[in-house]
Amino acid sequence: QVQLVESGGGLVQAGDSLRLSCTASGRTFSLYRMGWFRRAPGREREFVASINRSNMRTYATDSVKGRFTISGDNAKNTVYLQMNSLKPEDTAIYYCAADVDSLGYHYWGQGTQVTVSS
Repeated sequence: QVQLVESGGGLVQAGDSLRLSCTASGRTFSLYRMGWFRRAPGREREFVASINRSNMRTYATDSVKGRFTISGDNAKNTVYLQMNSLKPEDTAIYYCAADVDSLGYHYWGQGTQVTVSS
């Protein structure tokens, strides 16, 4: 089992920045990758970014490239999502997810609200 705890959400204005954090505990030695997803009101959950634990390779959806950066600290079992130039359409609940043993994202955090006002 892996437990995930997110922090860092809040209410900001368009153009501002926020940094989300997600710390994993439990079976962290089997972590393959961690990712961030988000669910906006009335929309399906969507992938935002991910990072592979072994080689630190990162991936991001097109809508956030150049604005959001995912990074990780393996020693702390923590991943970060630095969000710059935030837009109102970035408003969503952001979820951290963990993939153990390359079996898919089966572990999820409780979510943190990000609200961007125009």
